[in-house]
Amino acid sequence: MTTQYSSGRSSSGTLLVVLLSLILGAVALAVFIRQATTGILARVATAITGRSTTFDTSVPAVVQRIQRLNRLETVVYSIDTVVEGSKSSPVLPDLLAGDRLLLVVHGQSIAGIDLGQLKPEDVRIENKDGGQSIHVTLPASQLFVTTLDNQHTRVYARSTGLLVPADQNLESDTRVKAEQQLQQAALADGILDTARKNARATVTTLLYSLGFHQVDVT
Repeated sequence: MTTQYSSGRSSSGTLLVVLLSLILGAVALAVFIRQATTGILARVATAITGRSTTFDTSVPAVVQRIQRLNRLETVVYSIDTVVEGSKSSPVLPDLLAGDRLLLVVHGQSIAGIDLGQLKPEDVRIENKDGGQSIHVTLPASQLFVTTLDNQHTRVYARSTGLLVPADQNLESDTRVKAEQQLQQAALADGILDTARKNARATVTTLLYSLGFHQVDVT
């Protein structure tokens, strides 16, 4: 006669493993649903939970969402150059009465669009083809600021006439001239067009995320 014994400890261990697996699976699913906020993962999460995210797509609400971007800085234009500053006498030659310096300049211009200026009449929303389309006319792009990097801007060379002292204001005047030249160079290179192009891309992405099927930003 053969006697078989069953272990209660073995069955309880198996049950513990199953319960632990269920808990870990539930935690992993919860983390996935919380983190899946965009793209195909978001659609999978929506299918699992049965919930969908909706946005207020009325004109006032859309204007407010865009305005939250405020002064949208989209382009930083940097330049390294040498700027000359000089003072001279209408009578004496520079060797005697001139003052000249070369300034090594590093600076930048920042451009973008002030979306706080967006008005409700700049936004048009239509219902068509089973979804909503939107057209937005952005405010004009602008140059926000032009500054010199003082840590990397320095006097490279200076020469002063034999009969005159160095002009204490020449360096500061040359820095002002350098900022003006930097601003002109940025504008000539199309910084405002680039700022508008980048702002359009940013606002377009925002509007698609709000659920619009067709987006036109100009």
